[in-house]
Amino acid sequence: NCNKAAKKYGYDQLTFEVGDIGGYESDEPIDMVVSLHACDTATDYALYHAIRWKAKLIFSVPCCQHELNGQMKSENLSILTRYGIVKERTAALMTDAIRGCMLEYCGYKTDLLEFIDIEHSSKNILIRAVKKPVSEEKRERAKAEAERLCRIFGIHQTLMQLVLTEERSHS
Repeated sequence: NCNKAAKKYGYDQLTFEVGDIGGYESDEPIDMVVSLHACDTATDYALYHAIRWKAKLIFSVPCCQHELNGQMKSENLSILTRYGIVKERTAALMTDAIRGCMLEYCGYKTDLLEFIDIEHSSKNILIRAVKKPVSEEKRERAKAEAERLCRIFGIHQTLMQLVLTEERSHS
C-alpha cells in the first residue's frame, strides 16, 4: 500500500505509476521508483533515472549479477568466487554496497535489506533509499567508499560511472 509506505518513511502521501520507467519523461520530481530488473545494468539505469527524477523513495531488487560476475577480477575473491552460488552472492553484496554508497552520495539514506527472491535464488538484496538531506562530509565519504570498493575488487560499476560522468559534465 502506497500510503502506508508514505507514512513509514515520513511523507504525507506517495503516488506512483507501474510500468517501464525507461520511457518516462518528466522534469517534475516523482514520489517512488520500484526497480525490479533481470539485468544488472538495467537496474543501474533505473536507479540513475530515479536519482535524476529526485524520487522521494526508491526500492531496488536486482535479480541477477551475471554481468558483475564477469567484471570481478580481484585475486582476493578467487577462493570465494570459485563456486557459482558463492560468486553470485558475493557479486550481489559488492554491487549493492556500491549502489548504496552512490545513492547516499546523491542525497539518500540507504539501507540494505534481506529479501526473498522466489524467481532466482533463496535470498537477494533489497535496497531502500529515502531522500534526506545529507551533509557534504557524508556524501564525500560515501563516494570514497564506493571508489575504494571498485578499486579493491576490480569492479567497473555502472551506476557510479553514470552519476560521476553526469556530475563532470555539469561542472
